Amino acid sequence: MLSKRLVSTAAICLLLGAGTAACGDNKDSDKAAAPAGTTAAAAPTPTATPTPTPTVAKLDTDTLSAKEIEQKAQDAVSAATSLKMSGKIPSDDGVITMNMAMDTKGDCQGTMAMPGMGSFEIISDGKQSFLKPDAQFWKTFGGPKGDAVAELFKGRYLTGFDGDPQMKPMMDFCKLTWVSEMLGNDKGTAPTKGTAGTVNGVKTFSLKEKDEKGEESLLHVATEGKFYPVRMEKTTGADKGQIDFTDFDKPVTVQLPSPDNVIDYTKFQAKVKSA
Repeated sequence: MLSKRLVSTAAICLLLGAGTAACGDNKDSDKAAAPAGTTAAAAPTPTATPTPTPTVAKLDTDTLSAKEIEQKAQDAVSAATSLKMSGKIPSDDGVITMNMAMDTKGDCQGTMAMPGMGSFEIISDGKQSFLKPDAQFWKTFGGPKGDAVAELFKGRYLTGFDGDPQMKPMMDFCKLTWVSEMLGNDKGTAPTKGTAGTVNGVKTFSLKEKDEKGEESLLHVATEGKFYPVRMEKTTGADKGQIDFTDFDKPVTVQLPSPDNVIDYTKFQAKVKSA
């Protein structure tokens, strides 16, 4: 599960309306004329209508199958307008560390560390993307000229690289669609039911799944409100890891770097060659 996919970017349209609370019945007033010399009874005070309490949707883990619960998590994250993902993701080359916030408008900001490549900051407003690598990344990317490149571009952001196929995989981490696709990329066994629990203060129910190597992963799904995936973790094997999903549907605010601190990717490539 975690080693082959991340979580989907989607959400569940979830609206369970509450029933209207019943009000006390008003009895008809006595229509007979009051006897002379008597005072008519005061009209009863109207009873206030209670405000309906919204019903919180609950995941029916007893009735639903593991696959149906998984689908609800996929549906939920697909409808999300934004999310934050953080943690460590096992990959064939090592462990990827990430802390990324993204939304459906293309706004994205965060950091990633790639095994054997170093780390970098990513910023995107949906129109422009910026990448600020650390020294190790520059040295790896620069090859024999890595040390010189690292010094030349220290602390600077790259932009204008969106069309480069070598850079595209990095920017894909900014797309909610990528998260969705990863959740649906199953190559292991069908999920089975786990147990109820609490993750990051959220009530959850876990699903178990094994990959082609027989290594187990868990998907923790929220059981109240919107059935978002809360955590994915690989629990067995050498490349254990987990990633948490938080801040669903919260605004993502990005701050673009100063133009003085940015270099165009084409100019960057030319300077690398002459370094």
